[in-house]
Amino acid sequence: MDRRQFVRFSGVVGAATLLAGTAAAGNAAAATGPVPTDPSCPTPPPPGGAGPCPPASMQALCGSPNDNDLLWNDVRYCTTGTPPPPGQTPPACLRTTPNYVVLHGRPENQHNYLLLPSCRISGIECPFLVSTSAHNYWNDAWETARSSGSVPVQYANIGLGVNSQGARRYQQLHIHMSGVRPSTQRRLQELESMGRMATQPSHWGDPGSQAAVTGRPGSGDRTYRILRLPNLTQNLFALLYQNVVRPQGLSMANQTMIVVPKMTAAGFAQAFYVLNSDTSLHDGTSTCDYLLVYN
Repeated sequence: MDRRQFVRFSGVVGAATLLAGTAAAGNAAAATGPVPTDPSCPTPPPPGGAGPCPPASMQALCGSPNDNDLLWNDVRYCTTGTPPPPGQTPPACLRTTPNYVVLHGRPENQHNYLLLPSCRISGIECPFLVSTSAHNYWNDAWETARSSGSVPVQYANIGLGVNSQGARRYQQLHIHMSGVRPSTQRRLQELESMGRMATQPSHWGDPGSQAAVTGRPGSGDRTYRILRLPNLTQNLFALLYQNVVRPQGLSMANQTMIVVPKMTAAGFAQAFYVLNSDTSLHDGTSTCDYLLVYN
């Protein structure tokens, strides 16, 4: 499926700069797949308060709840039962919580899912994501997709990814929960052993933390900035903005992010490789699609 739709919003970098002062610093395959919810009966969110959403003043950058976007319509259906517009098929709501919804990706299989905020958040360019109020969707995606999660990705190696504004088709933030090739996992562990990745967020943007990783066959190498973290408890969007985007005068809208849990023969190795790239890098890319396996 074509994942490219070049839609640009103005003023993203400026708004993100205004928020800088409040930005946060801070597998084995499952035996069975998830049981889809009956599409005619959306799952009600469990009791409990949801995290805060972008204020109305950010709607120009983060989207309006009244927008007619296919994925946002799916989120509203799962969370409130609002019927999608005529011609749009209601989704299977695989998991619905106060903070996020899990849907099938395309193509539909047992290693291709999407996690979407229950809030109206258009994508990575939304400056609310780098604030201290933003919910930690990356950790939710990992806890959902891992072999013991509620919607496990049935693939030996898991990858989580967000595309840039220009490389996505739909305008509701969605984290891909998919597979990554064993060769990608091996390459990242090799780079770690060579000291070719940052182990502190402050060094994420250093040239020494950049390395080439080969993705899908025939796609060639792409250059990524690589950070190794022991967990996903920090706001990855804020870490990227504070340590890479703002110091280098880049735009959040152009960034892609990929998270690959470190896996060994013994299973999850209690570490994550966080990859970032954009077209400002030599052989850089603004899409996560080179590394993730959807088919």
